[in-house]
Amino acid sequence: MSSPKVLFGFHAVGVRLKTAPQSIIEIYYEPTRRDARMRQFLDRAREANARLIEADGLRIAKLAGSHGHQGVAARVEAVTQVRSLDELLEQLEPTGVPPLLLVLDGITDPHNLGACLRVADGAGAHAVIAPKDHAAGINATVAKVASGAAETMPYFMVTNLARTLGELKERNIWIIGTSDDAPKTLYQVDLKGPVALVLGAEGTGMRQLTRKTCDELVSIPMAGAVESLNVSVASGVCLYEALRQRS
Repeated sequence: MSSPKVLFGFHAVGVRLKTAPQSIIEIYYEPTRRDARMRQFLDRAREANARLIEADGLRIAKLAGSHGHQGVAARVEAVTQVRSLDELLEQLEPTGVPPLLLVLDGITDPHNLGACLRVADGAGAHAVIAPKDHAAGINATVAKVASGAAETMPYFMVTNLARTLGELKERNIWIIGTSDDAPKTLYQVDLKGPVALVLGAEGTGMRQLTRKTCDELVSIPMAGAVESLNVSVASGVCLYEALRQRS
């Protein structure tokens, strides 16, 4: 059994209340904060039968290891997550839901990764995949930017990205890469089936081997003066187009 960990801030604790309330050992909150946000949060915590403990800001800061706790921190048990990409895809198979995966090639900025995890969670993607080299891992910055999604969105770091994409193809998952010079736009492809959307770093794009492994390349139409979008924004555009088509 892994030791309890601490979550802090309304987003992170709120996501845990929503997704796995039974894993919450206790929630510490600042009673002097009586605004609407705190009242709504406490109502949700009471509905979930969470144990609530009054604590001053200093005690919460000590528990959280940060002063950016917003008056809320929780001690929680670790939630069992899917251990591998294969396990995730095997769990999905009997449901009949076509996999929607986000693949990030060369995203090293933790702020970008956190924002990508957040948008992937919002759009209902099943996992985010990245290479072990040339990629950001999950750290405190990623978790904070992800606003709880680092807890809920499976993030798999793989040894060989091209090989992993090849294995996804064997499972009949269509690999769609994004590139400024692609002949088709995002809005001209079918995203309703099993899909992995591949995005590279802003400016450099996908690595050559990753690009060659894609079944198809698409571009995001750019109507203004700027030439490209930040990777987290581009991820949102692509994933929400997939969600729109699937709805």
